[in-house]
Amino acid sequence: MNDFSNPYFGKSAVILGLGRSGLAAARLLKRSGAEVTVCDSGESPVLIERAELLRKEGITVLTAADAARDEVVHDVAILSPGIEETAPIVVNVLRKAIPLIGELELAFTLCPFPVVAITGTNGKTTTTELTTLMLRGAGLRAASCGNIGTPMSELLEEGVTWDVLVAEVSSFQLESIRTFHPKVSVWLNLSPNHLDRYPSMDEYREAKLRIFENQTAEDWTVIPMESKDLDLSKIKARRITFSVSDPAADVSLHEGLMIQHGGNVLIDLSKTRLRGPHNAANVMAAFAVGIALGADTGKMACAISEYTPPAHRCEFIAEFDGLRWINDSKATTLDAMEQAIRSVQGSLILIAGGKDKGFEFSPIADLVRERVSLAILIGEMRHRIARDWAPLHCLEAESLEEAVVTALKEAQPGTTILFSPGTSSFDMFRDYVERGETFRRLVKESMGTRVPLV
Repeated sequence: MNDFSNPYFGKSAVILGLGRSGLAAARLLKRSGAEVTVCDSGESPVLIERAELLRKEGITVLTAADAARDEVVHDVAILSPGIEETAPIVVNVLRKAIPLIGELELAFTLCPFPVVAITGTNGKTTTTELTTLMLRGAGLRAASCGNIGTPMSELLEEGVTWDVLVAEVSSFQLESIRTFHPKVSVWLNLSPNHLDRYPSMDEYREAKLRIFENQTAEDWTVIPMESKDLDLSKIKARRITFSVSDPAADVSLHEGLMIQHGGNVLIDLSKTRLRGPHNAANVMAAFAVGIALGADTGKMACAISEYTPPAHRCEFIAEFDGLRWINDSKATTLDAMEQAIRSVQGSLILIAGGKDKGFEFSPIADLVRERVSLAILIGEMRHRIARDWAPLHCLEAESLEEAVVTALKEAQPGTTILFSPGTSSFDMFRDYVERGETFRRLVKESMGTRVPLV
């Protein structure tokens, strides 16, 4: 188990948060012989249902106001991703000086399998999916976990044997690691994000950099050749570099061909469904992981021939009446928005905006003015974005529905309408998935029955 014995047998543990990761962590700890309590201040029907399930399994669950009143001094507390340290249930733990770790750290201490950890502001999910698929194609029993949706604890609780776990890890998860030690770490990129949580880019970067913290010279790291965010002298692991523009990288791109240093052609990207420089970078990172693990790169290439990128990321929705509609709801950062804008040729109407995450939209203003003919802005940030992008022609909409109607009214034949918010959705939607599905539905409704969605 990653050189750890089971440190939880006979111990008292409290889980903070009863989302999917909290549920999995509680069950894993119970199976490991711990006395488990779960605290969640919510009262939703889903939470109540989960609480009843866990109580039947011998786990104590405290909800609503009782969650912050737990007086037991537990041996360890497990913090679910996304819960801030200012939350009352966390403050209650901290005042008792209980050691606090995250679900990722908990799972790792009980994990007997090698771990590949992938972080970055953009592309984590796609790269995690690609890496898992390609490693499976090479014959390895690989599974995706972490921030991608399936907690590592859940995979371990199932009791299946794996050759490698491929974990998407966020800055939130990395904040609370202690011993987390991936065999292969992947750093994709860094751009402004979560500045509503972090005081500055420096703090955000430092949280991300913890992915390298416990690696040794026996491990590997996969990094962009041109990254300016990394102090290479502090990275102990062996490096594999990738680049869409620098042929000196270990994995590079030349006229659509992905080439391993030394001349070995890994794949012709035109024979896949992956388009754009951002997807090329994701594929290169996945190949680099395979190279680090000694996987057969030829079999890895075969595995992605039918791969379809995740929904809501530069997703072609439809083309009708001479208008092309693209759903990029997953673009919650300026960097992701920039990649989407650069992928569009010709006349472009951009629908953007959403929750105020604490950063400005001015860094992307020059590109937007150059490439976008009209911006339709929604959400909390619409007024600020309009100011940042002046004198670009901007219209503001009270809802996504109004934005789609306005785009349909303003667009000329040959125009691409790109929905790339550049920030998160929580001011108007549950998450980027609901936002993207709403956009798809609105586009479908605007089409009537003329052309089916693809």
